[in-house]
Amino acid sequence: MATIEECRAALDKLSDNMRHAEGDVRDATHLDRSVSCHIKDLDVTFVGRMAEGRIEVHDTVQGPPREKAQIRLALTGDDLLALVDGELHFARAWGSGRVRLEAGLRDLFHLRKLL
Repeated sequence: MATIEECRAALDKLSDNMRHAEGDVRDATHLDRSVSCHIKDLDVTFVGRMAEGRIEVHDTVQGPPREKAQIRLALTGDDLLALVDGELHFARAWGSGRVRLEAGLRDLFHLRKLL
């Protein structure tokens, strides 16, 4: 089972990957939105903001997110690590229910470029 530290490192790696993206993927990462990532098996949520092509984690809270972020992700720690390492395909994980992504319709259209 992934640790909180490993999950935080995975989010930092994802942020770095987003910053270096090009083309349509780069456009998708340049949203300015509040984000939360709930790690279900650890029952911890990373809360922050996606801005300027990066994810800035501002806080880590116990349990589900206290406030509803504009972009919400929920998954296990192991799945987060596998996604960031390229071992788990996001669209398949989302379709099977392993990963939950919630956002407004407009944001989903932008984010689909990341899939």
